[in-house]
Amino acid sequence: MVCAGLVLLMTPGLAFFYGGMTRAKASLNMMMMSFISMGLIGVVWVLWGYSMTGGDGFAGIVGNPFADFGLYGAVNTEGLVGIGFGATFAIITVALISGAVADRAKFSTWCVFVPVWVTLVYCPMAFMVWGGGLLSADGAIGSVVGEAVDFAGGLVVHTAAGVAALVLALMMGKRAGFGVDPGHRPHNIPFVMLGATLLWFGWFGFNGGAATDVQTAGLIWVNTLAAPAAAMVGWMIVEVVRHGRPTSLGTASGIVAGLVAITPACAYVDPVGAVVIGAVAGAAAALAVNLKYKLGFDDSLDVVGVHLVAGIIGTVMIGLFGRPELVSEEGMAGLFYGGGLRLLLAQVVAVLFTIVFTGVMTAIIAFVLKAAMGLRVSAEEEERGVDLALHAESAYDYGLGTAYREDGGEAQAAEPTPAR
Repeated sequence: MVCAGLVLLMTPGLAFFYGGMTRAKASLNMMMMSFISMGLIGVVWVLWGYSMTGGDGFAGIVGNPFADFGLYGAVNTEGLVGIGFGATFAIITVALISGAVADRAKFSTWCVFVPVWVTLVYCPMAFMVWGGGLLSADGAIGSVVGEAVDFAGGLVVHTAAGVAALVLALMMGKRAGFGVDPGHRPHNIPFVMLGATLLWFGWFGFNGGAATDVQTAGLIWVNTLAAPAAAMVGWMIVEVVRHGRPTSLGTASGIVAGLVAITPACAYVDPVGAVVIGAVAGAAAALAVNLKYKLGFDDSLDVVGVHLVAGIIGTVMIGLFGRPELVSEEGMAGLFYGGGLRLLLAQVVAVLFTIVFTGVMTAIIAFVLKAAMGLRVSAEEEERGVDLALHAESAYDYGLGTAYREDGGEAQAAEPTPAR
């Protein structure tokens, strides 16, 4: 229950992280996209979402949504704690995607996308990896190439969210002035730092909640400390080499990249392995975030560069650094511990499957929603700012409203300063 609470806190933390990275006139909308994910998925998970992640399932792809509809059969059972824990993972996974479409997404369309994507993409992925589906030991794919090893969500959460973010960014198109307008820079770095702090704090529950004994919990805790620490340093080194100075934004992003990378591996590698994974992920993500300018896609808040890249690195590197006594009872191990290529191959196949499945399904969902509702706001609404256009609110009043003199009388309000 404590770990579930920590993971739930991560979504408001993500809202601060993303909200600070956007323009001032879009920050509330960005935060709302995370908050509405909690509202919508909290309901979906109770009604049918959880049922789709376990049970007998259909063709090894997804569980029966009606097997325990409304959790009727789970009442008065110990399983409710695990069900609640699983809900928090679904919530933050879809919230992660929102960073790729900042400043321009229709909020109404997002409110439809969230439950549909969780139902058709997240729940099947959770079933295929954790619920006995295709990628598990007895699944059609896992039984051939080996079980996909993903302790806390390198595949199900971060790779899936990163691929979905890329698809939406491509289908939604670039923001006006992308790559040229300096107004697209983060408007509140302290919010970003606060968000990274809350994410790191909550991540100890994210990774540690599934531990089955104190030894495993201790290993996970240390690895969840070591990997983001090393990733932060790795990102900063890249910044110093490329630009001559480290940045606060890079420091916060490096922390998140390390957290992402250690998520699938936290119970399977030793602390030295965690340091290496974190350092590689931090440096790689620091380089990857600039690819959007070279390749021409507008991943607004670097979901692809951080979550997709670091998620793949952490998942695949289990095949190199997985300790035989930690990975499985059968002694399957990473390449550097004498395990050969079997585990590495299983991880690579699982990553490729996740990319293809998530990419295709997200593209279908986005195509239907684009035709039915439209994916992005009008050019005028984007220029005005989605906070005012979609929510009739502003994060900062900039002198709007009635001003008051020191003697208590009314004074003319100053003209507001336009928000970028």
